[in-house]
Amino acid sequence: MTQAENFTLQFYFQALTKLLGEPRKFFSELPRDARLKRPLGFLLVSSLFYTGASLVSNLPLKPIVMGSIFFVNAVGMVFIAAGIGYMVMTMIMGRRVTFARLFSIYALSAGVTLLASWLPFFIWLTEPWKWWLIGTGMIKCCGFKLSQVLVIIGVSMGVMFLLFWSILPIIAPRG
Repeated sequence: MTQAENFTLQFYFQALTKLLGEPRKFFSELPRDARLKRPLGFLLVSSLFYTGASLVSNLPLKPIVMGSIFFVNAVGMVFIAAGIGYMVMTMIMGRRVTFARLFSIYALSAGVTLLASWLPFFIWLTEPWKWWLIGTGMIKCCGFKLSQVLVIIGVSMGVMFLLFWSILPIIAPRG
């Protein structure tokens, strides 16, 4: 593994700046042989910020428990969304890109939006923005057509909704 593939805070701030300023250009310049290390590092740093900001803004009674929940949710949802997106892409289009490449798009997009997601009611802005970034990344980085991206994202969102709706009685039983 070369030094260029390692995660650094310099990469974090450069990627953040480019994603905020020129997301189309940023995604079109992502390397073809994307590895998980840099996007995962980006996601972890953003998730730590999100966790800390959420704890400070909510002041929960059990900060360690809630902090763990915030962090696992921030990271876990990206893995779930990327996994479902990869499955949908594979089922609909055949395997077009590697999981690492697709995960990079999801992790970088979510990492940027996590920086504002802790603010109350900002989910109404950050969720559409995250999915727009993911779609832009799929078009610019993977070469997908807009129609393919809309199908992948639409089916993925539907599957995630049904998945969480089906497990809701288990995690929040009605009493």
